[in-house]
Amino acid sequence: MSDLDLKDIAKKFKHIDIAILTTKKPGGDLDARPMSNNGDVDYDGDSYFFTTDEKRVVAQIKADPNVNLGFTGKHGFWASVDGTAELIQDKAAFKDHWTKDLDAWFEDGIDTAGLTLIKVHADKIRYWDKMDEGELTVR
Repeated sequence: MSDLDLKDIAKKFKHIDIAILTTKKPGGDLDARPMSNNGDVDYDGDSYFFTTDEKRVVAQIKADPNVNLGFTGKHGFWASVDGTAELIQDKAAFKDHWTKDLDAWFEDGIDTAGLTLIKVHADKIRYWDKMDEGELTVR
């Protein structure tokens, strides 16, 4: 059994761009999709992803904010993060998390109609680090 703390986990997450974000569909089936954190990886227990408000992920989070993030890192590291999602539609928050790479997906930048920032606040992180595994309660 491993005993990594949040600082150790943050180091592991530093170079992971893609997470699989899982939400619940109406009726309870799970729905997963890849999401990029766009290099916003100064991990403190919160993850950030951009989308637009017409996407089904937004409706699903409104109905049930309990989500899961799956991460695959380098050198035999994996993590599963149970958390609570928050939908943010605030240009100041957009600026704080915006990177130039996002212009390819949202051509009007932070002025894109319906732009939504998904903030996932971790509650529990389960991780596997080669042959070790552990669990960390974040909040």
